[in-house]
Amino acid sequence: MDIGSEEIADGVILRLAEPADAPALCTAYVENRKYLEPWEPRRPESFFTVAGQAQRLEEQERQYADGRLVPWLFESGGRIVGAITLSGIAMGPFCSSYLGYWVAENQQGRGLATAAVERVCRIARDEVGLHRIEATTLLENTGSQRVLEKCGFEAIGMAPRYLHINGQWRDHRMFQRVLHDDHPVL
Repeated sequence: MDIGSEEIADGVILRLAEPADAPALCTAYVENRKYLEPWEPRRPESFFTVAGQAQRLEEQERQYADGRLVPWLFESGGRIVGAITLSGIAMGPFCSSYLGYWVAENQQGRGLATAAVERVCRIARDEVGLHRIEATTLLENTGSQRVLEKCGFEAIGMAPRYLHINGQWRDHRMFQRVLHDDHPVL
């Protein structure tokens, strides 16, 4: 797969995550902990350590090798300023995956999420061979909904109590983007 690094905005590179990123990713999560808290599951304290991020990145690397996940990071000036992941990749007649992403608080409004989602959709179609990508947002996450809509995702429904976010089962708005209608490679 040709999913190497690419500049997606002025000085911001989208590249594959790797275990060596644990210290920088830990720093990014610690710096954005309060900002991300309303949008994410509650995390154990170990998540906010270099060892916790190293363990997580090693697991992502295993899933990447198995073709089940593709993890990218946004890097600017040697600092991690966000991440985007295709997860739950299923091939065969489904050819689908889930999309998740976050952008650092101090990088909001630069179009990074939109640029990254567009690039990941192209990779998903052209390199991974996916037919469809699904994404969900909390009902009140209008910023993320705008990103998805700008990138060609369509709302397909609402999932009650879909994910346990910040200590509660929360309703989510569901989106999908159909990438192509070619026959799947079986």
